[in-house]
Amino acid sequence: MKDIIIPWDDTDYGTPKQNGAPVSLTIDGHDITVPSGTSVMRAAMQAGLKIPKLCATDSVEAFGSCRLCVVEIEGRRGTPASCTTPVADGMIVRTQSEKVQKLRKGVMELYISDHPLDCLTCSANGDCELQDMAGMVGLRDVRYAKGANHFEDAQDWRPVDDSNPYFTYDPSKCIVCSRCVRACEEVQGTFALTIEGRGFESRVCAGDTLDDFLSSDCVSCGACVQACPTATLQEKSVRDLGTPTRSVITTCAYCGVGCSFKAELNGDTVVRMTPHKQGRANRGHSCVKGRFAYGYATHPDRILKPMIRESIDQPWREVSWDEAFGFAAARIAGIQNAHGKNAVGVITSSRCTNEETYLVQKLTRAVFGNNNTDTCARVCHSPTGYGLGQAFGTSAGTQDFDSVEHTDVAIVIGANPTDGHPVFASRLRKRLRQGAKLIVVDPRRIDLLATPHMGEGHHLPLRPGTNVAVITALAHVIVTEDLFDADFIRTRCDWDEFELYRDFVSHPRHSPEATALLTGVHAGALRTAARAFATGGNGAIYYGLGVTEHSQGSTTVMAIANLAMLTGNIGRKGVGVNPLRGQNNVQGACDMGSFPHELPGYRHVKDPDTRAIYEQAWGVEINPEPGLRIPNMLDAAVAGRFKALYIQGEDILQSDPDTKHVAAGLAAMECVIVHDLFLNETANYAHVFLPGSTFLEKDGTFTNAERRINRVRRVMAPKNGYADWEVTQRLANACGAHWAYTHPSEIMAEIAATTPTFAGVTYEMLDAKNSVQWPCNDAFPDGAPIMHVDGFVRGKGRLIITEYVATDEKTGPRFPLLLTTGRILSQYNVGAQTRRTANTIWHDEDVLEIHPHDAETRGINEGDHVRLASRAGETSLRATLTDRVSPGVVYTTFHHPATQANVVTTDHSDWATNCPEYKVTAVQVALSNGPTDWQDSYHAHAMQARRISDPPQ
Repeated sequence: MKDIIIPWDDTDYGTPKQNGAPVSLTIDGHDITVPSGTSVMRAAMQAGLKIPKLCATDSVEAFGSCRLCVVEIEGRRGTPASCTTPVADGMIVRTQSEKVQKLRKGVMELYISDHPLDCLTCSANGDCELQDMAGMVGLRDVRYAKGANHFEDAQDWRPVDDSNPYFTYDPSKCIVCSRCVRACEEVQGTFALTIEGRGFESRVCAGDTLDDFLSSDCVSCGACVQACPTATLQEKSVRDLGTPTRSVITTCAYCGVGCSFKAELNGDTVVRMTPHKQGRANRGHSCVKGRFAYGYATHPDRILKPMIRESIDQPWREVSWDEAFGFAAARIAGIQNAHGKNAVGVITSSRCTNEETYLVQKLTRAVFGNNNTDTCARVCHSPTGYGLGQAFGTSAGTQDFDSVEHTDVAIVIGANPTDGHPVFASRLRKRLRQGAKLIVVDPRRIDLLATPHMGEGHHLPLRPGTNVAVITALAHVIVTEDLFDADFIRTRCDWDEFELYRDFVSHPRHSPEATALLTGVHAGALRTAARAFATGGNGAIYYGLGVTEHSQGSTTVMAIANLAMLTGNIGRKGVGVNPLRGQNNVQGACDMGSFPHELPGYRHVKDPDTRAIYEQAWGVEINPEPGLRIPNMLDAAVAGRFKALYIQGEDILQSDPDTKHVAAGLAAMECVIVHDLFLNETANYAHVFLPGSTFLEKDGTFTNAERRINRVRRVMAPKNGYADWEVTQRLANACGAHWAYTHPSEIMAEIAATTPTFAGVTYEMLDAKNSVQWPCNDAFPDGAPIMHVDGFVRGKGRLIITEYVATDEKTGPRFPLLLTTGRILSQYNVGAQTRRTANTIWHDEDVLEIHPHDAETRGINEGDHVRLASRAGETSLRATLTDRVSPGVVYTTFHHPATQANVVTTDHSDWATNCPEYKVTAVQVALSNGPTDWQDSYHAHAMQARRISDPPQ
């Protein structure tokens, strides 16, 4: 099976790459020079001399158990394993002597004597390393008489484990090479697998003896399946659909890590997604979502034909594309004629490509004539853009993911990487096992704190809403104990601003002792953490939505930037400020000008020079006034001033706060156009539905959390007939535009011609280099893995005073608890994709985490239905009792529309960006008998709104 798109090297070299000083040796008469520490096996492979192997693979450390890779080394006794033998200067190696050939054949004969010989009907036929190695060593028969084995009476030995929805474990085909166990430990870091028993009784075991894969600690990342050289661990899809015959390299459409995958197919049917080892974000690893949860692309719920209706109380009517575009264009034109050009707007998607997002914001600016464009980053990472822009001069993270391999102390604040960004979490866990220290600032005890074999760890369980106070207290310790990096600050920052900041942060009111009552963080623990970060070497800060989704989200981001500059942790490997973006193209959506006050490249619409660039490129005049943000659009709709909205790939009714207000805003509009895969919750209030295409059906680019621009490549034809960029283009042209793009590469060419940070980006470059991190231009022709190396984009870094201001959302007798929200590993965002896969086996409903003490005082037991109420609304869901949350704090997810958790969140938002304050809501929890009246009425309305008329006969 060959990669028909990109000729990148997928060779398995047997052992990991090394970076030592050059060493020269001779292998089979070939003179070879490789880095010291390289194994003889890898050195041979790099010279094109393949050595047979079974237990060795270059994703894990050498093990030396299979003995198939033995070689002879001049001057050494015996036949050492080439995978565990490092090279040495002057070494002379023979890999194909008569002696080693005989030994290898004997070893293989032993393996085959205890293996079922059903190769022709085995699902791994043609994709089995055992089969390949038997051929490589020339094995043609087995001399051993039949005896006890593990396959003829397999059910008596251990039955096939079919419990996992995505792969099977067949112990009868296991050769006990331990590759799966080592992948689980070294790559994923879960330690879910082990080898149980000794000798003939040895077998792979998931958890305890009575556990199967589903009930064990296995997180279904697929690393074990990827590592397995036989059919022991194999995807069920391969068993059902056959061995893939072609592959296309593309980029995952889930979280902001941006993993590269090989989509492996038979015809136009995806058989499996395998992580691409050359992917620079994931380095050959994956999570359960990217590896397995792609089935939504062919789910029967998917809408493939355009639909319209005159009013939202009518059923949908399927129409042609031309009729749908004509209907939408006529509605928009009528609204603008009656209410003015500012009465319409767009919401871009953080799931769609850069090219598609660029066209949507261009639609409102060049065709509708206003700047009413916003994106889901408004409700997640808009404070990142503002805060880092103020401090550093650019609105993005500073590092690549490889940087974590050089980190000595990691602060993780307001993020849960093992669930939200699992592939990055695996890389961080690996570094923690190597001795790096961990500081977690979070109201909840996250799984990262339970990393096996981790060194020093600190948990600062702050009260929700007190981020600024905690980070300022950390800075107080660093400044008052003279632990700051004065040389860095004098060289890279404004010293006068630092002196003002030092006076502010040194005040006793910011000390850990003074803030402990407010934050709930023990003063001694906070001081210990501050000293560890300031003195521990390379310090990196990783943060998520638990930082940004607060009334002081922007202030917290600036406080984080202060902490990095105070300690000199900017501009080199292992350090930096790293926002963990929630969706696959949140960074790209921001880069492409999705905000109402910024054109692509974070340039303000009021800047005449920037407007002139686009006026020349687009042939229209650009409105210099910033447009409406999403909350402003909804407010204006309720007030009767905003009448039409085109929403591409977002479900604001489920994802945005204060669900009742969102519904009221949508209901007040005269033309809501939803462009999506499914009839989502927002479509309940839509007049036009335009079917979307999945990431498997389009070309383009995504930009991940590390600013990495990755290619998205079309794997199959769009089932709806058009890629999303084509749909937007046809809508624009129906509204009077004359766009004539024929391929997304032409859109990227326009982006590069008008956006300085993308000036050097082309599809040809991305195909040649795999990916690139912006800025990519004349100053950084190969991109910039690390930002601010010699200086900040803005010149001098700004240390900004970050005064803590308490949120207006207060607890009290009616609402004594604080609700915070987040994600779970198996589900993604509003669940539109993952709920339509087998991932629901792990999480089929949102549940409320509540501390046992709070539960006991309310008479709540495990699994009880509870009513969750706030000042904004109420919902009902089941409770689970856990000490992961502190007393006084409850936690839930928002993946399932049956819960509609955002009906209880309020309209409080970040002071600078209007990012909603999802993470702090005062609530009360009490026993209930099931769904609330509001949930029942919402469900009834949704069922009514999703009716589709039968097509005329």
